[in-house]
Amino acid sequence: MNRELRREAAVLIETDLTGLPVLVVGPPRLTAATVRRYERAGAVVSVAASPCDMTTEASEGARLGVLVGPAVTWAGARTALAGRCPVVTEPVPDAPRGRVVLVGAGPGGLELMTLAGIRALAEADVVLTDRLAEVGDIAALAPGAEVVDVGKRPGHHAVPQDEIERLMVDRALAGLTVVRLKGGDPYVFGRGGEEVAAAVGAGVPVTVVPGVSSAVGVPGSAGIPVTHRGVSHLFTVVSGHVPLEPHRAEALAGLGGTVVLLMGMHNLLPLTTALVRGGLSRDTPAAVVERGFTPDQRSIVGTLGTLPDLAARAGAASPSVIVVGEVVRQSAVWARRVGAEAVGRALDVVA
Repeated sequence: MNRELRREAAVLIETDLTGLPVLVVGPPRLTAATVRRYERAGAVVSVAASPCDMTTEASEGARLGVLVGPAVTWAGARTALAGRCPVVTEPVPDAPRGRVVLVGAGPGGLELMTLAGIRALAEADVVLTDRLAEVGDIAALAPGAEVVDVGKRPGHHAVPQDEIERLMVDRALAGLTVVRLKGGDPYVFGRGGEEVAAAVGAGVPVTVVPGVSSAVGVPGSAGIPVTHRGVSHLFTVVSGHVPLEPHRAEALAGLGGTVVLLMGMHNLLPLTTALVRGGLSRDTPAAVVERGFTPDQRSIVGTLGTLPDLAARAGAASPSVIVVGEVVRQSAVWARRVGAEAVGRALDVVA
């Protein structure tokens, strides 16, 4: 195939091919990625593993033929398509090299995922996902890919981290594109650094697609800006997995600004108690924003002194983001906006 036609074919795959009958010819292990690319563009794809598998109906109905790898030299395939439709060839490396892409899914819903993340899923051979990566129908976003639910949720990892890294690396070393889909951003309490290190250690190419962190996005969805002119010029994101040690609580209290606690609902009382003992007033505004960006989102607003009891009475649970600081008062401003609709349970800030 001449250079011009190769260039045109490269452009074609980025256009809308909705309904176009495409026949892909080549060994199954080499055609999977090609099939996904054309299906992503909307084409109706038929696959033939050899010239013998090319039915008359598929050959006559094709409006584009794609010969992959060894199929480029199959005379029977070219003869069957000759004069019927344009033919594109796609040579493949003798030893395809896999790769890993860590993708931040954002705080919830496909609309909050980046275009780069959606493209990565569309090109994936394997997707390793967990509970917080809620982007809808992954099978539709990653057509033909193997989807592995590694089952991570707070306090319970059905698949241990070292096993996740082994799966990721093994699939990539087999020549596959592996997407590790993670809630929020891979580098904000997402163990992304460990997974990058595992890929690098195995000699596997790796890239990271950032995502909107729940530490910023979820408070914002409840009208709580983590910074606000004249109120808070800094914010600190803290893991709530374990209670705060006294010296850390004192440091946070002395630093001021906004404190955002992730994964801390099971430690809500110890966390708020530690911050009070560290020097913050019991009257410091504090909030729990539960199930952010879902139809069941709700905000429970109080103070460091009252929030644990309010959350317990409301039955609040993970996933939730805890916000501490004067910026929490802005949630009352948000509730008064024109056209606002009440979402779940909202309690007034206790001054």
